[in-house]
Amino acid sequence: MGNREDLLEGAKRCLLEKGYRATTARDIAAASGVSLAAIGYHFGSKEALMNQAVYEAVGEWSEGFEEALAAVDPKASVLDRIETLWTHMVASFESNKPLWRAQLELIVEFDRNPELRAFFARIQPEAHLGLSQLFPGADPSSDEKARMQIGKLYHAILIGVMAQYAIDPETAPSGHDLAEALRMIAAHIQPKDAER
Repeated sequence: MGNREDLLEGAKRCLLEKGYRATTARDIAAASGVSLAAIGYHFGSKEALMNQAVYEAVGEWSEGFEEALAAVDPKASVLDRIETLWTHMVASFESNKPLWRAQLELIVEFDRNPELRAFFARIQPEAHLGLSQLFPGADPSSDEKARMQIGKLYHAILIGVMAQYAIDPETAPSGHDLAEALRMIAAHIQPKDAER
C-alpha cells in the first residue's frame, strides 16, 4: 500500500478505537506509520481524511447485511425471516461494537460537520431502499415510495435497537423480541386499517 492507503487504514483504525472527535492527526500518523505532513498532502486536512475513513467504514459495514441475509430461509414465514435477520443484526452489535459506537457518535457529529451530514443525507434513501429489500414486508415489484416507507421504518428500528444496545445489551430487544412485538401489533390491525 502507498502512503494514502496507509493513512486511510490508520484513520479507520483510529475511528473504531478512539472515535471520530477524539482522534488526532498524530494518532493517525502513528497508526499508519506515515508522516504527519502526508495527511495534508494526500487529504488536505485531518477532517477530510476522517470523513473518507467514515465513508469507507460505512461501505464495509453494509457488507454485514449480506451475511445476515444469507442466514435466512427464503421459505420461512415473514415473521420468522424477520426474527432471523434481527437476531443476526443484534449479534453484529457485539461483534462490531467499535463500528456501531462510531455510528452513534457520528449522529451527534452531524451538527458540527456539514460534509458528514450531507454524505449521510445523500446515502440515506439508498439505505432505506436497501433495508426494504433486506427485510421482508416489501413487495419488490411495489413502487419505490412504498419500499422507501418500509425501509424508513426498518432504519428507525435499527437505530433505536443500536442505541438501546449501547445503553444496556441485557435489556435491549433481541430478534425474537422484535418479531414477537410485530406479531402482537399485526394481530390488532383491522382489515380496514390495512386498506389505508
